Amino acid sequence: MPTGTRRTVLITGTSSGIGLAAAVAAARAGWNVVATMRDPGKADALREAAAKAGVSEHVHVKRLDVTDPRLVAACVEDVVVEFGALDAVVNNAGAGHVGTIELETVADVRATMEVNFFGVVEVVKAAMPHLRASGGRLVTVTSVGGVVGQPFNEAYCAAKFAVEGYMEALAPVAAAVGVAVSVVEPGAVGSEFIANLGLDIPAYVAAAGPYAPALTHYLDRTTQAFAAAQTVDDAAAPIVDVLTAERPPFRVQTSPQARAFTGLKLADLDGSAVQSLTGGWVTASS
Repeated sequence: MPTGTRRTVLITGTSSGIGLAAAVAAARAGWNVVATMRDPGKADALREAAAKAGVSEHVHVKRLDVTDPRLVAACVEDVVVEFGALDAVVNNAGAGHVGTIELETVADVRATMEVNFFGVVEVVKAAMPHLRASGGRLVTVTSVGGVVGQPFNEAYCAAKFAVEGYMEALAPVAAAVGVAVSVVEPGAVGSEFIANLGLDIPAYVAAAGPYAPALTHYLDRTTQAFAAAQTVDDAAAPIVDVLTAERPPFRVQTSPQARAFTGLKLADLDGSAVQSLTGGWVTASS
């Protein structure tokens, strides 16, 4: 049943990381949160965090696999029936992927696109009629990798670039029917994102052939970047800001580092600055 006069937000990918933090923060900010995940059996961490924050009654766990169109449609309809309206959606579910095309299959690339891009599209497709009815918000967590292409992240960046382009194109159309669209771009965040890649790094490097030196340099650099990563709570805070802002921006970064990184690309008209920067990620430092 609806929780008082709270507005309702559906957030995908809430079993850990930014999604979990955003679900708790949104509940604390006055939202009725439908927190979705592929496996509700992994909801203990979310429930514990919600209880600690005193918002358990405002966080409702539901099963949702964003790559299953029938589940997406059914989940959205259930939310509207149960809570009376859908006022906002936060597309957060996604999966990291490290690889380069000679070392993987096209099927690997398609699978990365499926969860990170088409999963978002499925949720948007199901939610838009209800967001239009409520004059709601559509927020999508992308990545600085949706602005700057990064070595050994070809498929992941392609998916995030696609999401950024999709939302940038959708935003004025959605605004014409009363729906505000925003993208939130985190950089390195101290979550389970890297662990969830499931990479056997020594074995992966050993199998990389001529790419092994570049891959080693990239992994060393990335490990260092995540050692100084932003906390999940800090990364989630801009999501709640976008949900509650009177006039939410289209694009927002979650840290000064993310702003500087994406700013380089947005001001780099011929692409040379980005290539110079990321080229240094895969070569030995002098």
